[in-house]
Amino acid sequence: MTSAPASALIVIPARLSSTRLPRKMLLAETGRPLIEHTWMAARAARAAAGVVVATDSAEIAAAVARFGGQAVMTSPAATSGTARIVEALPRLPAADVIVNVQGDEPELAASAIDEAIDLLTRCPEAGVATLVTPLRSVDDLQDPAAVKAVLTPWRQDGAALPGCWRAVYFSRAAVPAARDWSDALMSASPPFYWQHVGLYAYRRSVLEAWDTLPESRLAALESLEQLRLVEAGVPVVAGAIAHAARGIDTPRDYAAFVERIRSSPPAR
Repeated sequence: MTSAPASALIVIPARLSSTRLPRKMLLAETGRPLIEHTWMAARAARAAAGVVVATDSAEIAAAVARFGGQAVMTSPAATSGTARIVEALPRLPAADVIVNVQGDEPELAASAIDEAIDLLTRCPEAGVATLVTPLRSVDDLQDPAAVKAVLTPWRQDGAALPGCWRAVYFSRAAVPAARDWSDALMSASPPFYWQHVGLYAYRRSVLEAWDTLPESRLAALESLEQLRLVEAGVPVVAGAIAHAARGIDTPRDYAAFVERIRSSPPAR
């Protein structure tokens, strides 16, 4: 059995190139670059000892230094945020848990990060913790961009552990598939349908072994790297939050974010 985590570190993988929104980490129409907003949100988490940005860009690293953050340089060849963190791992501060917060999630609640870290304490057999939110819209259920999570209760010593779910599968498809569909299924309690929230708290040992995990045909098929964990048999625990944060993927997303920032009351 894996021991409960004693310390946690948040790492924000941030690359400069982006197909749909070029140089989005450095966009600063709010007066701050996007990466700073994400760093500020992550720094508010109480369960983590610090925040580090892992980046392939000297420009991003310089921006991080200007607002007082810490950055670690990585290769532009990293194929995913997790791969970037794995590359940076030997140069990161000591921590039992590494939380992957995506750089384009500036409105992620600090409480969500704390929940993911706490899940690993409550579920010592889990190697990775992630989050889900109830999926209540048929349109979202049918949307491949909304990743679905198939869950079962997390059992510990033979009993279901309240608030903890074992991730069985992730998919872009509408799963689980109901043979006899009814709209009432969308409001079931507990939910049948969950949307995955792309936040991960990894035990450091899982990341240290990342490059030895077998390649996953399912991960390649669905273009979902978390399926590599599932196919390799790494236990993934999921916790539910009420709402998912709004990621910044397109110019429209960023414009809406800027408007929300400008219309929000000033901090006291």
